[in-house]
Amino acid sequence: MRMGWIGMAAVLALVPAWAPARAASVDLSRLDRDAAGPRTQVLVLGSVHLSQEMPKEFDPAWLRPLLDRLAAFHPDIVAVEAIPGEGCDMMQRHPKAYAPEDVAHYCPDTADARAALGLDRPEALAQIAAALRDWPAAPTPAQRRRLAALFLAAGEPASAVAQWLQLEPAERHAGDGLDAKLVARLGKYETSRDESIQIGARLAARLGLQRVYGMDDHSGDNLDIGDGRAFLAAIQQAWDAAAPSVRDAQERIAALSKGQDPIALYRFMNDPARLQKAALADAGAALRDRSPERYGQQYVGGWETRNLRMAANIRASYRQQPGARVLTVVGAMHKPWLDSYLGQMQNTDIVDVQKVLAEPAR
Repeated sequence: MRMGWIGMAAVLALVPAWAPARAASVDLSRLDRDAAGPRTQVLVLGSVHLSQEMPKEFDPAWLRPLLDRLAAFHPDIVAVEAIPGEGCDMMQRHPKAYAPEDVAHYCPDTADARAALGLDRPEALAQIAAALRDWPAAPTPAQRRRLAALFLAAGEPASAVAQWLQLEPAERHAGDGLDAKLVARLGKYETSRDESIQIGARLAARLGLQRVYGMDDHSGDNLDIGDGRAFLAAIQQAWDAAAPSVRDAQERIAALSKGQDPIALYRFMNDPARLQKAALADAGAALRDRSPERYGQQYVGGWETRNLRMAANIRASYRQQPGARVLTVVGAMHKPWLDSYLGQMQNTDIVDVQKVLAEPAR
């Protein structure tokens, strides 16, 4: 049917009568304007993955200036990119949803700790909760050794190391649930190329905190893809097309990783302009994927779900500590999403990481 301009105008004049009305929204941004008590301060530190992006000769002592700056923030809570014991227990109980190799990759092996203590993850987690509920101001070495063993049985090595490092060197020995195998395991964790340990656990021990909160989650990004190879090829093609836009930044990260200044590296890792380009080259590029299956959109859906659940875990860490100062150590690509999601939480402020890492006043 042909329609002239007059007829078309007549039809368009009717649109408001039958078009769905735009839904009214509720503004939650001012809900906390009269909130009592101090506001929670959340600092999200985007990190390199030490096991992947640092040179082979990397020495954890290199990070000391960074730890000094983070300690000056005085966090009450430290959270890291690791799946908590409850999450790993859930993954292990659903082998059809999570392949054994994925569980082995994301979750520490607790077999030695279970043999030493006779406890599985849920049992160890229950004993940890009971111990921390009545934790004394001045715990004995035996109590710290026992709690370290429980954290190993729960599959939370960063917390185990935080307890271990708060022992005097002479007290770092077997006993109270730690056998020789577990002591050796703690020694390996202590020197591992893992930011959850070298930043999260060491900082927690330095500040006298009793645990490190695992906040990672992979329960929402385990996509059921019929053709895995096609999915990976489509995502890689999208990333390859965007790679030139971030090549200079990647080269600078590589150079800074080999230098003498960890503050310079971490300031660049957390630079908003760099992160904007990185997000466009990652999720932005994936969203431009034209595969019939819309693989790129599926990938971004999993990525967003993972970050939402990460943010929820971080929020849960301070729900009973209103006004806490919270440090989250996470792979830098997560930072823009976590800043955005956590910035919507009530009575919560996102701390400018650049100011924390800035040169101290002279």
